[in-house]
Amino acid sequence: MTITTTKSAFRKGMADAAPFVLVIIPFSSLFGILATEAGLSVFETLAFSVVVIAGAAQFTALQLMQEHAPTAIVLASALAVNLRMAMYSASLTPYIGAAPLWQRAFAAYLTVDQSYVCSMAQYEKQPDMTIQQRMAYFFGCVTPIVPLWYLFTLIGAMLGTQIPDSWALDFALPITFLAMIAPMFRTPAHVVAALVASAASLATASMPYSLGLIVAGMVGMMAGARTEVWLDRRSEGAA
Repeated sequence: MTITTTKSAFRKGMADAAPFVLVIIPFSSLFGILATEAGLSVFETLAFSVVVIAGAAQFTALQLMQEHAPTAIVLASALAVNLRMAMYSASLTPYIGAAPLWQRAFAAYLTVDQSYVCSMAQYEKQPDMTIQQRMAYFFGCVTPIVPLWYLFTLIGAMLGTQIPDSWALDFALPITFLAMIAPMFRTPAHVVAALVASAASLATASMPYSLGLIVAGMVGMMAGARTEVWLDRRSEGAA
């Protein structure tokens, strides 16, 4: 579907992001449950989701809090997990950087994995979209995602331990990220980064306070960047 108006851009954004609802509901519910089990009140749990709005970083911080990790480690780990948002912002800037400041500020708050993945795919597929259409598409993507993230965080926190373990809500976390990253393996550099990070995470699994994830992420990014440089030099040499 080719986007021709702002309204059609918004509608397409909603449609493209709608499948993520299937994992956002159990994902956010699980966070609400685990947060209250960790000792947070219902209000604190909801505030956590509203202020941070970053699922992976929230789960990381929550796990470390349960392990009684030092505050500095909790903050550093959550920040490290969320550093991908800085890369997301850098990737989005060429497409929506000319939008009004208030729209960019709102988009910065609403930049999550789902809105980034859908938006980048659409912007690359239809590069002639106007700034207004791009922003409309972006906000369309978050419309079915963010309100449900808040709502089911609240529901999970209110239900707490009443949800049986047999429901296995924790399946949502790996499935969500697999669904998002699989289409993004477009170059050998992407594949190398993912494989190296996976291997490094297994090798550093014994590190305290889940610090191995930070190490694995850094190693994966360096491997991917190095691979990209090597491929560029190889193509230049062949030319």
